Amino acid sequence: MTLLGLHHVTALAGDPRRNLDFYSRLPGMRLVKRTVNFDDPGSYHFYFGAGNGVPGTLLTFFPWVNARRGVPGAGQIGGVAMALPLAANEQPLADPDGIPLRFVHGDSPCLRSVTLCQADAALTVAFLRDVLGLEQAAPNCLELPDGASIQVQHSPNGKRGKTAAGIVHHVALRVADEEEQLAWRERLVRAGLRVSPVKDRLYFHSIYFREPGGVLFEIATDGPGFQVDEPADKLGERLCLPPWLEPSRETIERRLPKFSSAEKL
Repeated sequence: MTLLGLHHVTALAGDPRRNLDFYSRLPGMRLVKRTVNFDDPGSYHFYFGAGNGVPGTLLTFFPWVNARRGVPGAGQIGGVAMALPLAANEQPLADPDGIPLRFVHGDSPCLRSVTLCQADAALTVAFLRDVLGLEQAAPNCLELPDGASIQVQHSPNGKRGKTAAGIVHHVALRVADEEEQLAWRERLVRAGLRVSPVKDRLYFHSIYFREPGGVLFEIATDGPGFQVDEPADKLGERLCLPPWLEPSRETIERRLPKFSSAEKL
């Protein structure tokens, strides 16, 4: 049983138009899916990634108009680093909602690291090493097979953060297929964690759990991918809904923020 690396990072954002403008213009990235939050279809869910949505390059967002701002603190993801093919004058880039994302130069887009803020860093490090099987490269640094890492940072005041706009919601790790995912689910349950049933996210399957410090993790399969409902050259151009939400399309579209046709959203 081996976790292949980082699959995606999901954050909560504010204005959808602003979010789309910023991330669709990142070098080497594109909007690969425009859908809704399957658990709360009153909001968009934007997926940005390289190519046709390669796992390990994905940043995803739940944007809300007039969303309240979150409060950083312990039990949260306090930073994400992503490599992009940046020109010298493009560094650094700042997320418009204050999401703690850092962009560094790389030959191609990929998630490089996430930082977990914890009141008890040692407890989380032990979980990542002993339960998830990550390689401990330094006292507070765990490495994944794809070269990405998870850093664990002690939160000085120990106060819990409040999740809302500007906060990273969760990080997803990669597995090859559903069989491997079920094996991981069994292992996590045996370790005493509360793990969700397998969720059908249409483009991949997911399970969710919180590590001992409270950060939400997901384990996601690599497939079936983003071309299950759109061809590669049309990814992100229309609102895609899973089959179980399609009968409610008219109601869902009426609730979502409106954009002009010229904006192709």
